[in-house]
Amino acid sequence: MSELHKFLFDGLPVRGMVVRLTDAWTDILARRANNTATGAYPEPVRELLGEMAAAGVLMQSNIKFNGALVLQIFGDGPVKLAVAEVQSDLSLRATASITGELPPQAGLPQMVNVGGVGRCAITLDPKDRMPGQQPYQGVVPLNGDHGEKLERLSDVLQHYMLQSEQLDTTLVLAANDKVAAGLLIQRMPIKGEGNLAAEMSHGENEDQIGRNEDYNRIATLAASLTREELLSLDVDTILHRLFWEEKLLRFAPRQGEDAPRFACTCSRERVSAMLRSLGPEEAESILAERGEIEVACEYCGQQYRYDAVDAAQVFTGKMHLPPGTDAVQ
Repeated sequence: MSELHKFLFDGLPVRGMVVRLTDAWTDILARRANNTATGAYPEPVRELLGEMAAAGVLMQSNIKFNGALVLQIFGDGPVKLAVAEVQSDLSLRATASITGELPPQAGLPQMVNVGGVGRCAITLDPKDRMPGQQPYQGVVPLNGDHGEKLERLSDVLQHYMLQSEQLDTTLVLAANDKVAAGLLIQRMPIKGEGNLAAEMSHGENEDQIGRNEDYNRIATLAASLTREELLSLDVDTILHRLFWEEKLLRFAPRQGEDAPRFACTCSRERVSAMLRSLGPEEAESILAERGEIEVACEYCGQQYRYDAVDAAQVFTGKMHLPPGTDAVQ
C-alpha cells in the first residue's frame, strides 16, 4: 500500500518526508496501458511521470495547501507535456503527452528539453476560489544557473525551491513499474528569520553557520541514497540506513485509507463545459464528420460520448427526456 512518512531532526531546523506510491502508482499505469488508443507509456516516460507523482505528493504535503498542486514539465522534445496533480487529501493523477519517438535510454533533456526551452511549472489552484482569484504559478527553466541542461527532475525541483521559495532542499526520486518513491530533506526557517535569502542579506553568525553545517551533513547523507535502495527498501530501513546517528522525531504515517491514492476529478459536467468553450459550430462539424463527439479523459481513460441530442442539450441547457416523461424543474 502507498504510504507517506514525516519526521523532524530533534534540535535541528531540518525536516524530512518519505513517500512510497505502490497501488496509487500502478493504478495510473494500468489505466494508461488498458487504453487501446494510446497503450502503455515508454519506460523513460514511466520513470519521469512516477518521479513527478512522488514529488507532487511530497510538495503538497510540505505546504498543506487546500486545493490542487499541479506539477508540469513541458518543452520541445517528444514528450510535449507531463503532468502530476495532487489534491489536499493526497489523491493524485498523472498523464503525459507524447508526440514523437524517444531515443533509447532518454533522459529529461532528450524527452522534454531538446532545444533548451523546456520549463517546469508548479501551480497552486485553490479549492474554493474567491471572486477574481487566480491560481498561483511559478515557472523555472529546465536549465541550471549557467545554462546547462539539468539531467534529473530532482535537480529541477531543488533549483525551483531555491529560486522561488529560497529554501535549501534535497530531493531523491525514483520510479519503476511497481513503485514511485521520493525522499525530501529541507532546512526550515527559524526564529522569524524567514528563509535563506533573509539570512544571507544579514550575513551569517556562528549559529547560522552551525545550522548550515547541520543541514549540509544531513543533505549529504540523504543524497547517498541510491535509486535501487529507494525503490526496494521499506521506510524504516531507509531512515535507519541514512540517519542512524541522528535523533528523529517521527509523526504518524499516512497509510491505509489516509494514504496517497489515485483519483480522477473528470466528470461529464467538466467535459460539457469544454464543449461549450469550443462553440456550437465546432461541435456540429465534429458530429457531421463522425456522427458523435467522443472525449476520453487523459488521466483515467473514462470515455464521454455525445450524440446530436446530447450536444444540443449542452448548448441549450434543455434536458432530453423520453416521450411522456415530465421534466423536474
